[in-house]
Amino acid sequence: MKSPRYCSNRGNKLHNSFIIACHTVGVVGTGEAMLVSLRSFWTRGRRIERIGYAVGALLLISGIAHIAILAVTGESWVGPLSLRKPATFGLSFGITLVTIVWVTSFLPLADRTRVALLSIFTAASVVETALVSLQAWRGVPSHFNVETAFDAMVARALAVGGIALVTVIVGLTATAFRRNPAVPISLRRAIQMGFVALCIAMATGATMIARGMLLVFAGHPTAAYATGGALKPTHAVTMHGILVLPLLAWLLSFADWSERDRLRVVLLVSTAYLVLAGAIAIANITGLVEP
Repeated sequence: MKSPRYCSNRGNKLHNSFIIACHTVGVVGTGEAMLVSLRSFWTRGRRIERIGYAVGALLLISGIAHIAILAVTGESWVGPLSLRKPATFGLSFGITLVTIVWVTSFLPLADRTRVALLSIFTAASVVETALVSLQAWRGVPSHFNVETAFDAMVARALAVGGIALVTVIVGLTATAFRRNPAVPISLRRAIQMGFVALCIAMATGATMIARGMLLVFAGHPTAAYATGGALKPTHAVTMHGILVLPLLAWLLSFADWSERDRLRVVLLVSTAYLVLAGAIAIANITGLVEP
């Protein structure tokens, strides 16, 4: 088997560990080369990246722990008071944080900018998950809840955290579309389409929160809890394209293919993914698919 055409070294400013195992494929086998490449994202990662990976792992553990508690106790998996919500937030933010840290390692960012953006994203992910978990254990809703001064403060903090996340994602999306010849075009296209999908997810999330808060301020909190999450299917399907598409490009890098063939597959799958997301969004909006 031929070695992939991309290689990186410690001096690469982009820290392109994408194919750090390029010299080992064909010598130790593709599977082991993948493990070497995966390990390199930690061993060769910047300090802020290792912090992000570690925090993401802790958030994942939090989500899994809540799932275990639900399974053992037999408590409800539905409703605004269910521990399902901190479970979902822990898993989703854990996966997203690790993904953003990984994908950002391929973007052409100045060191200070990278540290600032990843620090904000990491902190906001922790705050969002922690506050949702806190409210769930207190037995009160986390979103659309302004019943007490403390609950209103939590709701505002969640909104601020959401704004911070959106701001970072928009900035990273713009950066992803900058010229970046140091990274293979198949990976660049995968990252770009993944960020486009993530921006859509952020837009649907903001729409749900805005809609729910309008109902709360209009004196209809029950309606807010019942309908505020109406766009969850659209939000969910677009949320993790930023992982799926770059992961596909990474896996294809170990195939004995030309870059043109890799790019063709990435574009095909990206198009299919966005078409699927659009179909689910239409079905969601028209009521064919419900939360």
